[in-house]
Amino acid sequence: MLVLSRKKNETIIIDDHIVITVVEIRGDKVRLGIEAPKEIPIHRSEVHASIHAEQAAALPEQKTGEQDPPRVTSAGS
Repeated sequence: MLVLSRKKNETIIIDDHIVITVVEIRGDKVRLGIEAPKEIPIHRSEVHASIHAEQAAALPEQKTGEQDPPRVTSAGS
């Protein structure tokens, strides 16, 4: 993990496409502004975990439908 120190209004640039700016510091909280391309999702960690939990819960349902064996019909009936 890279650890950086920044003051209010200072920025961090990631891969020329993402800019993170320290907007405000109040006690033990820091407000960050993030500029990134629209196609890059940005979530707080708890939201990210919730999204992945929902996707994992939906995955078995999707697999069940995909794994249904094909119906076999007899030619003489």
